[in-house]
Amino acid sequence: MEASIIKIGNSKGLRLGKAILEKYNIKDKVELFFELGQIVLKPIKNPRNNWEAAFIEMNASGDDKLLINSVSDF
Repeated sequence: MEASIIKIGNSKGLRLGKAILEKYNIKDKVELFFELGQIVLKPIKNPRNNWEAAFIEMNASGDDKLLINSVSDF
């Protein structure tokens, strides 16, 4: 399958047709992988999936402390 790169403002993008978006259940975002000279797109099924459990675990282990106190610390 061939697809065209299109201009989007100062950038360029790849347009995916409706049939592809529906077939692979692509909503707003995809993951990009770079493998052996290829770019692979993978649909993101549940962004932030399991984050709540990870945050609870971080809090329990004390690993959720701020790295900087405020913007003025720069």
